Amino acid sequence: MKTLVIGVGNDFRGDDVAGLLVARRIRELNLPHVQVIESDGECTKLMENWKDAEKVILIDAVHSGATPGTIHRIPAQDLPPKLLQCSTHAFGVAEAIELSKAFGQLPARFSIIGIEGSAFTVGAALSEPVANAVIEVVGLVLQEIRTEEKIYWPSRASE
Repeated sequence: MKTLVIGVGNDFRGDDVAGLLVARRIRELNLPHVQVIESDGECTKLMENWKDAEKVILIDAVHSGATPGTIHRIPAQDLPPKLLQCSTHAFGVAEAIELSKAFGQLPARFSIIGIEGSAFTVGAALSEPVANAVIEVVGLVLQEIRTEEKIYWPSRASE
């Protein structure tokens, strides 16, 4: 099975870069059976990217009012309406998920990981809580990939 990892964000809007940073770190690992895409969150591009995927892990910054750095993890099929309104992209991730559901094109295995941010203005720096959450989310994504793909990495003891 191939896993599609989609990092959504904007390099120039502070904490909004979180999803992209996670995707870049996963890409650097060059894992077999894992495709990594960076996205600006545009609705139709997202739908096109995941339409034939078996498993999707999407990472995006959110602004729900929770403490910055909070990690929200939920299957796309169960995405609560409140969280749909929390993405920092005007018409994108939430709408793409809802449209894909309506058309019966949402992959059955679709996880969303949202990283709560606080600094989204143009030119803002990545906040420390979000930077720390990025590291944690990379681990969560790798754990999910390892489980799904049955990938076994050698332990340090075997080196």
